[in-house]
Amino acid sequence: MRPDYILDEEFRDQTFDDNNTKFKDFENCTFHNCDFRACSFQTVTFIDCTFFDCNFQETKVNYVSLRGVFFNHCNFTAVNFAMTDQVIYEFHFKDCLLDYSQFYSLKLKKMQFINCSMIAVDFMGSDLTEVLFDNCNLRRAVFIDTIANKADFSTSYDYAFDPEKNKIKKAVFSVDGLKGLLEKYDIVVK
Repeated sequence: MRPDYILDEEFRDQTFDDNNTKFKDFENCTFHNCDFRACSFQTVTFIDCTFFDCNFQETKVNYVSLRGVFFNHCNFTAVNFAMTDQVIYEFHFKDCLLDYSQFYSLKLKKMQFINCSMIAVDFMGSDLTEVLFDNCNLRRAVFIDTIANKADFSTSYDYAFDPEKNKIKKAVFSVDGLKGLLEKYDIVVK
């Protein structure tokens, strides 16, 4: 059985479940090609951890704390992040698959989504202030009642974003992205 506090460890090609994650704190750990699909993440904390090529597909996320965490090439298809601890948190995604995930009503200020597939992701009611969406596919993503002030969508694509249903003061969009801002008006932009 693992101790409750795990520091400076590297995990490779492991399958995790609740027995080796529940009530654990992982600090400054690295995870390579690990499978977390059997986890429910009950009272788990990750501090300054990095994940590479890990599978979280359809994982249940219950009361997990993510502080200074970076996910690279990970699969988060259909994961609901709504129960993520919002007290002290910071996590970022690069080259990740986040299709059908839910970030409903979360404070995601200054998060980074880089080169991610985010098809049909739910951001309803979220605070996206200063979030970077760099080269992300946002097809059918839900943006309703969000605060996206100073968010950067300039390199992302295929989104529909209603400026009347979201706060977007000083948000950055590209000329190519105007179509997504005007979609509800059923006009043609050339």
